[in-house]
Amino acid sequence: MTWSPDADALSCEYCGKSMPVPRADAGIVERPLEDAGRAARGLGLELRAVRCGNCGAIFDFDDKATSSSCVFCGSANVLAQEANRNALRPESLIPLDVGRAAAEANFRKWIQGLWFRPDALKKLARFDALGVYVPAWTFDANVHSDWSADAGYYYYETQLVPVMRNGKLRMELRRVQKVRWEPAWGRRDDTYDDLLVHASKGLPEALAKKLGAYDTKALVPYRPEYLAGWRAEEYQIDLADAWTLAKERIVATQQSRCSGDVPGDTQRSLRVQNDVRDVRWKHVLLPLWSLSYMHGGKRYTVLIHGQTGRVEGDAPLSWVKILLLVLFVLAAALVIAAIAGLFAAFA
Repeated sequence: MTWSPDADALSCEYCGKSMPVPRADAGIVERPLEDAGRAARGLGLELRAVRCGNCGAIFDFDDKATSSSCVFCGSANVLAQEANRNALRPESLIPLDVGRAAAEANFRKWIQGLWFRPDALKKLARFDALGVYVPAWTFDANVHSDWSADAGYYYYETQLVPVMRNGKLRMELRRVQKVRWEPAWGRRDDTYDDLLVHASKGLPEALAKKLGAYDTKALVPYRPEYLAGWRAEEYQIDLADAWTLAKERIVATQQSRCSGDVPGDTQRSLRVQNDVRDVRWKHVLLPLWSLSYMHGGKRYTVLIHGQTGRVEGDAPLSWVKILLLVLFVLAAALVIAAIAGLFAAFA
């Protein structure tokens, strides 16, 4: 049996029987940073793994599945290897909620809505998307920030300033903006909840950002059944490196927030000291569909959000259509210019 997004249960593709996956009553586990050593390891089921020699992604799949190309970049340069049974087990995941039929329909709609693309794209006969869970880390933290800065207040003075008039230098009265600087300081407390850091190496970062966020309120406690029949990428960014990235984002965000607290019209010499406390983390899996297709001898990647169905991807441009548009605009401009010339002649 495999996980069926349409049935929201395990389903047999032969007899059609389905069986719900029991959901644990316990809440989603979030661990302190120093508690990583106590977390469970592996995915809790026997898996095979392959590594892409092109993008470096490592993804696992069960014995019933086969893999001759990379889920993300479509490269055939994949090598079998042992699954990492010592990797931290996900604490929770968002079950794949968009079925194959809905993913294909959304992809076709996306193709139809593209401008200046080859017409051949709209006639793609095959939909070879693969459902995959991508790894991520989420972090919770409380942050206390103390800041100090010079707050600037604008005021104006009337002064004589040199001005060139008709090639001659003259002195004229002008209102000149000045800045009065005053010391300022303050503090603030902020809470971060489920700050997400992608741990994938194969997932194109630009496309991942365009796909949009996941609703982490839909997270359920991890069970191996959700992975039945689907692929799961192993994390390539470990917990320590992910926290480093998350902390950099926290520091940058606090810098911006403290800057917004500085009074006045302008500011300088902003200094922020952050005390980051009560840090907790969890390892999660996020669902998506990955599709790659060939056109003109080049491979393009398309991603479909496994929770919302949003489609983002790469597609070639049709230079013929672009050239026709340019010629049409030029022709329209010439017609308008000719009509304007006629009106001017009769005026």
